[in-house]
Amino acid sequence: MTWIVGIIAAIIMGVVPAAMAEEPINIGALLPMTGSVAAFGQMAWDGINTARKIEPEALGRPIDIKLSDTKSEKVDSANAVSRLIEKEKVVVVIGELISGNTIAASDYAERTKIPMVSPTATNPLVTQGKQFVFRVCFIDPEQGRVAAKLALDELHAKTAAIIYDISQDYCVGLKTFFQREFTQGGGKILGEVMYKMGDRDFTPQLSRIKSLKPDIIYAPIYYTECALIAKQAREMGLNAPILAGDGVQAPELIQLGGKAVEGIYFTAHFHTDTISTPMGKKFFELFTKEVGKELDSYTAQSADAYFVVVDAIKRAGSTDPVKIRDALSATKDFEGLTGKITIKPDGNAIKPMVVNKVKDGKFVYVTTIMP
Repeated sequence: MTWIVGIIAAIIMGVVPAAMAEEPINIGALLPMTGSVAAFGQMAWDGINTARKIEPEALGRPIDIKLSDTKSEKVDSANAVSRLIEKEKVVVVIGELISGNTIAASDYAERTKIPMVSPTATNPLVTQGKQFVFRVCFIDPEQGRVAAKLALDELHAKTAAIIYDISQDYCVGLKTFFQREFTQGGGKILGEVMYKMGDRDFTPQLSRIKSLKPDIIYAPIYYTECALIAKQAREMGLNAPILAGDGVQAPELIQLGGKAVEGIYFTAHFHTDTISTPMGKKFFELFTKEVGKELDSYTAQSADAYFVVVDAIKRAGSTDPVKIRDALSATKDFEGLTGKITIKPDGNAIKPMVVNKVKDGKFVYVTTIMP
C-alpha cells in the first residue's frame, strides 16, 4: 500500500515518477563530428539541438536525439547508422550530410525500413531507387545548372577549368552536371584535374590549370581543400575567379583561406538575408541568443530536417517508421526555417537555391534562384 500512497502523493504534488512518464521518441542524428568535414557535423548538431528546443515533443512524448559520429567516412557511416537503428532503437534518422556517406548509410536504413532524411546531401544517387530515403535540399543537376548559368551570364566566362575530389560522390557528380550545362550553354571546358581528400599540395594541378588560362576555375569541392587551393593558386599568380558549390559554406573556408578566398561565388542552400517565415525568425532569434554563432547553411538545413521529421511524426500520428515514411513523402509546402519545403514522390525536395559570395571576410547574399 505504501507505493500506492507514494504515487498518489506524487500526482498531487505534480511529480510523476520516471517509470510512469511517457517513453521518449528516439530520433537519430547521423553526423560527421570528427574527420575531414567535422565542421559540417558541429554546425548540423547546433541546428538540431536548437530546433529541438522549439519542438521538444511529438504525440505528447519527449523527443530524444541519439547522436552517432560517422567520422566523415563511408564505412563508419554505415556502422554508425546500424548502431542508431539496432542499439538506440531510433524510428527515423537525420543525416548524413555529405552524399557519399549518406549513400553508404542508406542501404542499411532501406533494408531495415527506417526513414532517413538528409539535410544537405545533393547527389541524385542518394534517393535513387530508395523508398525510405529523403532530403530537404536541392539536387546536383539543379546546382550544376545554376552554377553554369552564373558562370556564363554573371561572370561572363567562355572557358573554364575544373578541379575536383575524385574520391567524393558529391564532387564527381556536381562536376559532371556543371560540365554538361556549361558546354550546352556555349562555354568550353579547357581541362579538368583531380585529387583525393586529404591531399594538401595542389601545385601540379594548379600548374596545369594555369597553363590553360581559363576564364574561371570551377571547384565543386569541400571547404578545407577549397581554401588551400585558393591560397596556393594566388601564390603562384593564378588569379582566375573561383566558382564553387554548397560544400564550401563553412566558416573554416574564410579562416583558412583569408584574402585568397575573397570573391569566390558559390551555390548554396541558405543565407540569413533570405529568412522570411515565422519559423525562420523564431529560430534565428533563439540561435543567436543561445549559441551566439553566425547562422549558416548546414545549421539551417539540419534544423529544417528536424522540423520536417517532427511534423511527419505528428501527421503520421504514430512512431511506426513506415507510417513516418508515408508522412514524409506527403510533405507539402511545409514552412520551415529556409522557406517552403515540398518532398516529391522520389524523396527529393523542391527548394529554392541561393547564390552567395565571399566579400570582406563574410558570406554575402547575392540572389535566390527559384526551381
